[in-house]
Amino acid sequence: MRRRSLLLALPALPACSVLPSYDYVEPKRFPLVATRPGAPAPGPAKRVLLIRLMRAAPGMDSRGLRSLRSDGTVALTFYAEWTAPPAELAEEALHRWLGASGRFSAVTSPGSRARPDLVLESELTTLVADLGRREARAGFSVLLLRQQADEPRPLRQFAIQGRAPLPAGDELPPEALAEAMNAAFADALAALERSLARYA
Repeated sequence: MRRRSLLLALPALPACSVLPSYDYVEPKRFPLVATRPGAPAPGPAKRVLLIRLMRAAPGMDSRGLRSLRSDGTVALTFYAEWTAPPAELAEEALHRWLGASGRFSAVTSPGSRARPDLVLESELTTLVADLGRREARAGFSVLLLRQQADEPRPLRQFAIQGRAPLPAGDELPPEALAEAMNAAFADALAALERSLARYA
């Protein structure tokens, strides 16, 4: 009889579930893009630039939009994210930006048969919306090397940072955060191009 009672009670178990129920929130995904303004640099470009894989600094490997509250705490938005890990998107944008700059005869990736004159190594260090300061910031560290024979040698190291304004408030929509971080990233790429101009 006891076994029979247990079997009869089984259909009632789902109704007694203690698991919480959550409403599904569809994530919003944003590209990290930078449109280079203006025309390419005038004059013939002679050097080939090789861009190696961009690394991600600690905390920069998450796809969630990152913001810094007025009290200094970091918020990571899990339902609003980049379309891919931000370092991957930043590397693609870096290729497009410098390729369209007109300062190099070619901008290549590892595996290319073209012999580079310069090699660029980079790491994404900052991509954040600082709500307290009302600004978005994007930054990366860059090491430029000159290819000599088969051994690249360090030429110059840069710490690049771009900024863009943010509206006031601690509860901004993710669209505003992503737009400002994209603008800050474009500002950083423009600063990098200026730094590389003398070596191109």
